[in-house]
Amino acid sequence: MQAPLDFVPIWTAIIGFGVFMYVLLDGFDLGVGILFRALPDDAARDLAMNSVAPIWDFNETWLVLGGVALLAAFPLAFAIIVPALYFPVLAMLLALIFRGVAFEFRAKADTSRRVWDAAFHYGSLVATLAQGLVLGAFVQGFAVEGRRFAGGIFDWLTPFSLLTAVGLIVGYALLGATWLVLKTTGELQAWARIQARRLTLAVLVVMGAISLWTPFLQERIAERWFSWPNLLFLSPVPLVTLGLAAWLWSALARGREFAPFAAAIGLFMMGYLGLAISLWPNIVPHAISLWEAAAAPRAQAFLLVGTLFLLPIILGYTVWSYWVFRGKVRADIGYH
Repeated sequence: MQAPLDFVPIWTAIIGFGVFMYVLLDGFDLGVGILFRALPDDAARDLAMNSVAPIWDFNETWLVLGGVALLAAFPLAFAIIVPALYFPVLAMLLALIFRGVAFEFRAKADTSRRVWDAAFHYGSLVATLAQGLVLGAFVQGFAVEGRRFAGGIFDWLTPFSLLTAVGLIVGYALLGATWLVLKTTGELQAWARIQARRLTLAVLVVMGAISLWTPFLQERIAERWFSWPNLLFLSPVPLVTLGLAAWLWSALARGREFAPFAAAIGLFMMGYLGLAISLWPNIVPHAISLWEAAAAPRAQAFLLVGTLFLLPIILGYTVWSYWVFRGKVRADIGYH
C-alpha cells in the first residue's frame, strides 16, 4: 500500500510564513502606537497615524490566517495551546479591537482627541505585551498529560515570559521608529532616527538575555545549540544578527531611510529563525511534535486546496496595497 503524502511540512511553512508576516506587518504599526504618546506634538501624531492609516487593518489578516491554519491543520496543538494561553490571547484580541476603535474615532474627534490618542497608545501596548507573554509561554512549553493541557490558568505568567514581552515591546517600537524614518521627513524623521538608535541598543540587550536564557529552559535546546558540530553550523545565526545590528546602527548614522527598516526586519527574521531552531520539530513545546498534532492527511489535503488558492490573493493584495501607498506621508493627506 502506498504511503499517504506528508502535508505537515507544507502546513508548517504556511503557518510559519503567516505568523512571520503578521509579526512583521502588524509589528511596525503596533510600534507606531507604542511610540505614539511620546511623539513631539499633535502634528507629528497626525503624520504617524497617516503613515499607517491605509494599511493597518489588513495587516491583521495574517493573524487570522495563522490561527485558522493552526486549528485546521494541527487541531491537537490548537486544543492544547488555546486553553494554556486563554487570558493573554483574550487580552490581545480585546486590545486590538480597542485600538481599532480608537483609530477610527480619533479621526473624527475634536475635544476628545487626547482620549483616543491614549486609547490608541495603550491598545497597541497591551496587544504587544500580550503577544510577548504568549511567545514566552510558548517557548517555555506547557504541562501536557495525554492529549490535553494539564497546567494552571496562570502558567503563562513567568519571569521568562515577562522578559519576552519587554523584548517584543522594544522590538515593535524599533520597527515603528524605522518605519517613521522611512515614511516621514523633517523633524519627525529626525526624532524617529534618535529613538531608533536607542531602541537598537535595547533590542540587542533583550535579545542577548533571551538567547542566553532560552537554552536553560530545556536540556534539548541547550544540546541543539551547544553540541558539536551544531555549534559550528548554527554560529552564523548570532553572527548575522550582530551584523544586522551594526548595519542598522550605521544606516541610521549615515542618514539612510529604507536601510534601517530593512535591517530591523532582518533582526526579527533572525530572532524568528533562532526560535524555530530551538523548538523544532515540536508544535507544543516540549511535548508534541508537528506530526503527532497533525490532522488526518485527507483533511489536510482538502484544506490545502482552498489555502493555496487564497494565499497568493492575500499576498498579492498586500504587496499591491504597499505599492499603491508607497512614498512619504504628507500632512495634507489624512485619515477620514
